[in-house]
Amino acid sequence: MTADGGARYIAAWRPISVTGEAAAFARQVVAAAAPGGPERAKNLLWAAGKLAGWAIPLGLEPVPGVLLHPSVIERFTTCAPGLSGSARRTLRTNLRFIARRVVPALDPADAPLPRERAKVPYTAAEISAYLALADAQPTTARAMRASALVCLGAGAGLIRADLRLVRGTDVAARAGGLIVTVGGTLPRAAAGLGRVRRRRAAARRHRSAAQ
Repeated sequence: MTADGGARYIAAWRPISVTGEAAAFARQVVAAAAPGGPERAKNLLWAAGKLAGWAIPLGLEPVPGVLLHPSVIERFTTCAPGLSGSARRTLRTNLRFIARRVVPALDPADAPLPRERAKVPYTAAEISAYLALADAQPTTARAMRASALVCLGAGAGLIRADLRLVRGTDVAARAGGLIVTVGGTLPRAAAGLGRVRRRRAAARRHRSAAQ
């Protein structure tokens, strides 16, 4: 993507999600920031348009020295309604980039925004209950599948696509334990929880035999 392509994208940008005044402000400041290619320009235009769309109805003048002031950016990214935590962080990063390019005298300091926290691990009692539920399945095949799900999830930390893509051949005995080779978008090796290793090995043998 070229800088010329980015400039053409900015000039042609006419969104329906913000007012014409907000879109004009976004085109002005993003063009001044010289983002490069169209994809980067698109992201910056979205951020600047969202900022202007929030600020103009509040009576703020749509000029760079006002809307790109650090206090306005902080107020927007912390208080604007209907935004997820990740969207707020992305918007602030992009708006800070524009501000540094367009009004370089403004050098805002970061304030913390909420981040998603890791969930509390399963307790030993919870894992035992899940394994007991797996043992209670009406057929051996279903019991092995349920046991594998518990062992791979609670024992090795696999989630969502990891569980859908894993195969019996991805589980290997190594260094006195079991290692799960995880593919997909985040390839890695996951070590198993000691207390479920034997159970997972049995599930692995069953899955391998069924494939």
